[in-house]
Amino acid sequence: MTDLLALTAELVDVPSVSFAEAELVALLETELRAVPGLAVDRIGDNLVARTDLGREHRLVLGGHTDTVPGDTSGSRLDGDTLWGLGTADMKGGLAVMLELARTVSEPAVDVTWVFYAREEVAIVHNGLRELFAEAPELLVGDVAILGEPTGGALEAGCQGTMRFEVTMAGARAHTARPWMGRNAVHRLGGLLAALEGYEHREPEVEGCRYREALQAVHVEGGVAGNVVPDRAMMRINHRYAPDRSGAEAEAHVREFLAPFVDGGDTVELVDHSPAAMPGMSHPLLRTLAESNGLEVRAKLGWTDVAFFAEHGVPAVNLGPGEATLAHTADERVERSSVEGCYAALRDLLETGI
Repeated sequence: MTDLLALTAELVDVPSVSFAEAELVALLETELRAVPGLAVDRIGDNLVARTDLGREHRLVLGGHTDTVPGDTSGSRLDGDTLWGLGTADMKGGLAVMLELARTVSEPAVDVTWVFYAREEVAIVHNGLRELFAEAPELLVGDVAILGEPTGGALEAGCQGTMRFEVTMAGARAHTARPWMGRNAVHRLGGLLAALEGYEHREPEVEGCRYREALQAVHVEGGVAGNVVPDRAMMRINHRYAPDRSGAEAEAHVREFLAPFVDGGDTVELVDHSPAAMPGMSHPLLRTLAESNGLEVRAKLGWTDVAFFAEHGVPAVNLGPGEATLAHTADERVERSSVEGCYAALRDLLETGI
């Protein structure tokens, strides 16, 4: 078997900041096209490689090729630890995918390998989104597993996320005569206090416990140092569990906000990415977890598994490295983590259900 940490280092040493993934994609494309029995499609800077063995089930394994901006000088190996931009997020996962594609020649399931661009930027640029829009037939499968860093645990589904802009109206006046106006910034105080005391839900969905949140993330207002402001705006982010639909989550937030807004105010939903159910009832995912003794837990953030869930494909995250190290100056991945994920996924590919 290839030294997986060395393969990870090879991928890390090819810079691939978002929108500049072409060199890495070319390397991956060359490797995949050299694998007998793989049909490879390239759409933009996205690669899809598929087996067509007539198996009963099809497994989709995917990962993004880009990194956030940072130190692109390359990797550094220290014993069994590899340091560098993208080691955890997620070139360790890409190394696992590539090595499996090259070495498992007769999988018990058909496999679709997806290497996609621009995950680390706004969702409108996401390469997986591009693939679903342009060639959804290439992404059909029974189950999808994305290699985001999870420390080798199975993170099932994901919470949805939505952002609101709450604009509160006031009446402008001189600060020497504030009674002649209405201070829009002051009006935010009651809402901020309510958000501080927000009682979040912790629902259990298919054995996974989620934890919702409602947080103020941005406040702006003010005219001048001697003017009572007539407008103030607050952005609020809501993370909601997959037992609620987007419409139900939106209704919940609007009900929460209702006591603090009046006729001159506005509440606008400006961004929404839906939640994804855990999907752990699917036998392929159950087999993966049970055969390898993997911890199964809820994904509290939002990830690209939601794209698959939206198309009826149960999806989870499983990858080497710790998510808490992603995007940091201390980003690194351990040999044991990369090899552990490789072993678990190889077992699934070779044995199926």
